[in-house]
Amino acid sequence: MANFEASTNANLNRDLFAISLDAALKTSLQSQLLDALRAMLSRSPDLVGAKLPASRVLASELSISRTTVQAVYDQMISEGYLNTRQGSGTFVADEITHLSPPTTKPRPTRPMMKEWGPFHTGLPDQSLLPHTQWARHLERAWRRPETALLAQPDPLGWYPLREAIADHLAAWRSLPCDPRQVVITSGASEAFEIVFKGLLGTGRQVTIEDPCWPKLHTILADTGNQAHPVRIDQDGLDPARIPEGVHAAIVTPSRHYPTGVTLPLSRRIGLLDWARSARAIVIEDDYDSEFRYRGHPLPSLAGLDGLEHTIYLGSFSKLVSPALRIGYLVVPKRLLDRTHSYLGRVGPRASLIPQPALARFMNSGEFAMHLRRMRRVYARRQAHLLEALAPVSDLLDLRPDPSGMHLCVSLNAQFANNVSDYEISNRAKSVGLEVSALSTHCVRPNPLQGLVLGYAAFHEDALSIASKQLVGILRA
Repeated sequence: MANFEASTNANLNRDLFAISLDAALKTSLQSQLLDALRAMLSRSPDLVGAKLPASRVLASELSISRTTVQAVYDQMISEGYLNTRQGSGTFVADEITHLSPPTTKPRPTRPMMKEWGPFHTGLPDQSLLPHTQWARHLERAWRRPETALLAQPDPLGWYPLREAIADHLAAWRSLPCDPRQVVITSGASEAFEIVFKGLLGTGRQVTIEDPCWPKLHTILADTGNQAHPVRIDQDGLDPARIPEGVHAAIVTPSRHYPTGVTLPLSRRIGLLDWARSARAIVIEDDYDSEFRYRGHPLPSLAGLDGLEHTIYLGSFSKLVSPALRIGYLVVPKRLLDRTHSYLGRVGPRASLIPQPALARFMNSGEFAMHLRRMRRVYARRQAHLLEALAPVSDLLDLRPDPSGMHLCVSLNAQFANNVSDYEISNRAKSVGLEVSALSTHCVRPNPLQGLVLGYAAFHEDALSIASKQLVGILRA
């Protein structure tokens, strides 16, 4: 009998010591050990009466804490799998053959959020957001909400936020405006919808830059308007190339998306002259204007124009968080009645919940501090990315960009004859790099060849690893 017990104990110890636990899993080590021990005892009735190793011994063998092992033993005792004998230790219960693992109701699988890979564009580093301050502003805004917050919402948005945005634009973009001209939106898509459905109307001929934000074509088509792409050059959109009969132009003068070109002052003035003579409107998407690392930013088109022939479009998705889903328009005073009429019919889409908190965040001075910190960090990351890609400077046109959150690097002509940016993008995506092909942003024939590489959301070590992978793909 003693030999049998010794053999049984040895078999149990062997099986226990062979259990594999993984600290990287979402399931805790305690749950993993509990599940493994239940399954082992349920399928091995011959282990009845076997003595388990001391919690200290099993913890040492599995490289986990003794507390974890003891918690599992206690749970198994309460479930009837184990029992204790005073002064002798812990044993497999005699009634083990009558037990089965407790059934648990399966939980529905939670859909996993997509994790953006290195070089994805348009993402801020949200770890830089002062979350404690932001939470404080949210709590203060809604612990005892102002009466106006609980009343019928203004379709143009929370007025104190519109005031804060007007102050920000005057200080940062040389764009003085009346807060009543500011319209809160849920982002760029709604902003363009307001402009073309509510203010300018459908059936318009609209000049757009080529290349551009790919979604722009869909937005214009959905609002019943016709796009006329004009290929940009090294200075951006040339107003002289805008075709006759065009009613509006959508431009990104501060930093063209995706090439990063800045529209010079001469062309800004020329574009405004065109708008006046053609009785047209210029929609200024002030993309990435806050993230300037060298030199002084040129004044906004809307500031130069005095908001007569321009509509200004801005967003907080890159300044605070894409999850915020808050942007804004600044419209000419002559279009305010149309704006009120349209939004009064369709109603506001931007959530009211974060608006008072954002107003407080901006008015506290913390928002400006946050922007300055982001500038410093993003400037370092751009420099790091350029250095990491230096080994392929013979294949790519690498040069510092004075602003923005991504680099747009052209393929050198000879290299582009051998491989397309689209092929490079596909190879990169196969290894988890979200490299965007410049050609996919183009509309007209003979698309530009280059790579669009986001860096703002990724730490230097991640950029180093990703750049090494990309260099390998380019050299293959």
